[in-house]
Amino acid sequence: MPCISVRELKKDYIVNRKSPGLASAVKNLLSRNNETITAVGGISFEVEEGEFVGFIGPNGAGKTTTIKMLSGVLYPTSGCTEVLGFTPSNRKREFLRQIAFVMGNKTQLWWDLPTLDGIALLRDIYEIPEDQCRASVDLLSDILGLKKLLNVQVRKLSLGERMKCELMASLIHMPRVLFLDEPTIGLDLVSRKAIREFLKQYNKETGATVILTSHYLEDIKALCERIVFINAGRIVYDGRISELMTEFAPEVIIKCVFAKPVGEEDLAGLGQLGAIVENSNNVEIGLRVPRSQGPKVASSVTSDYDVEDLLIEEMPLDGIVERMYVDEPVG
Repeated sequence: MPCISVRELKKDYIVNRKSPGLASAVKNLLSRNNETITAVGGISFEVEEGEFVGFIGPNGAGKTTTIKMLSGVLYPTSGCTEVLGFTPSNRKREFLRQIAFVMGNKTQLWWDLPTLDGIALLRDIYEIPEDQCRASVDLLSDILGLKKLLNVQVRKLSLGERMKCELMASLIHMPRVLFLDEPTIGLDLVSRKAIREFLKQYNKETGATVILTSHYLEDIKALCERIVFINAGRIVYDGRISELMTEFAPEVIIKCVFAKPVGEEDLAGLGQLGAIVENSNNVEIGLRVPRSQGPKVASSVTSDYDVEDLLIEEMPLDGIVERMYVDEPVG
């Protein structure tokens, strides 16, 4: 039985469209111009226990709305959802004690209180034994490097320090399912790397199921083998990142370093010419060619020219995802 099961999940919002001005405001009182907006349009997927899944897509695609429905924050318009065998919208106590929901732009710790005071309140909410909570705080604060910050008011912490404290506070009850919505938003490279390493370790050691949304593709590549790409409320792709390359990147990039300069016209028939970088000894050229033609073009280049180095690379994940952002959703 999957840890998370989603069947035809849909969420609609009713939006009132009102023109500016006093006359329109009065008219709106008598006759409202309502419009139904579909945020999530009947998606289906499953997540096995212990999986670390990247849930990505452009702004407004329905990522956060989906996670809110999976965590019980929002009621779906239609469809069926099960998490750990529970229906999230019922918000049963047994269910809520086994999940955690972390949003990068929200806080659950009290601004004017030290982190330890906020955790003490969360301990009572989750009814965690004091010795168990203390052990969790010791473990998590040690991994995240927070021991010297636990008695500092939250408002005096940097953004990176606060996000680490938010993560620790969300995990003191050791949830089986963790929903992360942009947990590294606005953080510097060092803080993002530290949180990534912590999440990877937590997933490995506890076997927790994690769903992560992020616009930082480095987070996705570092943590997730599987991604679910959603666009306009519909799933465009669900599978492994390695398979995504084959499906959405029909081209490869051949990088060549020649012993002497080579004219662009000589290589024009081999592929779409990339950037050319010249120095005093050689020329570095990038060719974009169909995936099936990669070996053939590489062989032709090495046989016809004096090549010092040659490398065949996949398109960067950023470029593939950018293509998917502008593609029309399937279905």
